Amino acid sequence: MEKVRRASHAGSWYTDNSKRLGEELDGWLREAGLPKSSDVRAVIAPSRVFLLGPSHHYYTSKCALSTATVYRTPLGDLPIDLQVNEELKATGKFELMDIRVDEAEHSMEMHLPYLAKLFEGYPVKVVPILVGALNVENEAMYGRLLAKYVDDPSNFFSISSDFCHWGSRFNYLHYDKKYGAIHKSIEALDKMGMDIIETGDPDAFKQYLLEYDNTICGRHPISVFLHMLRHCSTKIKIKFLRYEQSSQCKSTRDSSVSYASAAARVDA
Repeated sequence: MEKVRRASHAGSWYTDNSKRLGEELDGWLREAGLPKSSDVRAVIAPSRVFLLGPSHHYYTSKCALSTATVYRTPLGDLPIDLQVNEELKATGKFELMDIRVDEAEHSMEMHLPYLAKLFEGYPVKVVPILVGALNVENEAMYGRLLAKYVDDPSNFFSISSDFCHWGSRFNYLHYDKKYGAIHKSIEALDKMGMDIIETGDPDAFKQYLLEYDNTICGRHPISVFLHMLRHCSTKIKIKFLRYEQSSQCKSTRDSSVSYASAAARVDA
């Protein structure tokens, strides 16, 4: 029986007009300049995409799987890979997401229009995994459990995260004056984290988070992915492609959210 997860954030977080959305995505993808290469192991995939996103509204100390069979987007439906969902469920390590929890969460939905656009005309399935507030041991456990999927070249991974949320409304005001303006300090802090992620070392990333407590909302999905790369057989290299801030903070009355994008490729 089909169970559809609605595109619950379409019309608010992004347009629900399919023509306009398609045109916007075309423009953004052109600007990104990401080559459609068979060795890109994140975002662009031919058959199956694992989506790892942080939970913003629902507390769990585990990872959770969707109970939907289809994820709807304004550009078409993306079916859930029910076979892989069942494989993961059989491990006993995953919770199941209520459809209301699924539809309330935006972290994975914001990737869906891109995936629907990139795979237009191609059969692709998705495996959404909501990543909860994991402790260090569970980040490593899920990384080991999912590592085998990295070694299958038909599997690709889309990891959802913003970077620094700065300002009093986020209860985060880290500022190192040696960088000058606040927004330059934020950029230095984010780029320190990005450099560590590029090394692929989950322990170094955890140490960075403990030291600076940078408000990276997808810290747990990123950590799980780094553990996956540690335990898989394929050599993968992460490279950040672009960095932006929603605004440039100059005083403590200001606030901003940082955004960084990266691609993970097979390192030949």
